[in-house]
Amino acid sequence: MTPVRFGILGFGRFAGHAIAPAIQQARGAELVALQKRSSEAAREAASQYGVRHSFDTVEALLRCPEIDAVFICSANSAHAPEAILAARHGKHVLVEKPMALDVAEAERMIAACREANVRLMVAHMVRLSPVARRMKNLIAGGEIGRVTHVRSEFLYDSRLSHRAWLTDARVAGGGPVFDVGVHCLDTIRFLLDDEPVDVRAELDPLPANGQTERTAALALRFGKGTTASILCSYESPVRRSYIEVIGTEGILSALDFTRGGVSVKLEIGLRAGGERLEARFEEIEVPNLYVAEVEQFVEAIRAGAAFELTGENGLANQRVLDAAIRA
Repeated sequence: MTPVRFGILGFGRFAGHAIAPAIQQARGAELVALQKRSSEAAREAASQYGVRHSFDTVEALLRCPEIDAVFICSANSAHAPEAILAARHGKHVLVEKPMALDVAEAERMIAACREANVRLMVAHMVRLSPVARRMKNLIAGGEIGRVTHVRSEFLYDSRLSHRAWLTDARVAGGGPVFDVGVHCLDTIRFLLDDEPVDVRAELDPLPANGQTERTAALALRFGKGTTASILCSYESPVRRSYIEVIGTEGILSALDFTRGGVSVKLEIGLRAGGERLEARFEEIEVPNLYVAEVEQFVEAIRAGAAFELTGENGLANQRVLDAAIRA
């Protein structure tokens, strides 16, 4: 079967480290083009990754007839304009999170892809992890009773990032809320199968003079009554992600729940009488989640198959991100 031919927009360190290898490993996908702002740098990257075509503008890549779909890895402010332009050129769109700078942009992306009859996926790949799916099944099966609260965190040291625009609000839209807090948010929405109805946030520092927050704490209330909290920060000496689901009869927790290509330990603690929990651990092998999302997207393009990481799901996350920044 003919592979879905991909081009990468905004080919930087992240694309080189994660996305290009994922497309090249994914079943039914082929990486045929990439774009960087420098034609020389684009040619060097194409040579390094064995890619046929290199371009120094978005428009030039989108005019290439050998490309069926694009993976947008550009800075956040470019997501909407590049996705809309790609749709007008008849290219399917897989865009990195956060989907856009705000809800209005996200809505325009969905409308453009719908009008062009192309598929739109937003890369919230953590919900494809078998860790998240195992937790969701345990919750749905009533193993931990009624869920009362979920707490999650994602911390890292932004001084180690090569993205110079990371705290520039005009380019990033938001700080850690947009960058990594969205992984926590999307996973919580997935686990609860519910939407927040109230969003509160403490941001430090308060966004001002074109700069984003660097640390944030979010408090959410969901429609069915469950509360949730998210801590996300650029100011941590370690990189860490964690999620804990507290129910009336037990607790689920996992460290490094956002990671792929590793073994993740899920702790399941069930009430054994009084305040005592009986804990057991499940070691879960997590595949490369970037490969998983590309393969799901390929199936959506080839067979018109339904998929989870839709533009509408990205829009639901974007509504909460916007509310958190306003709050």
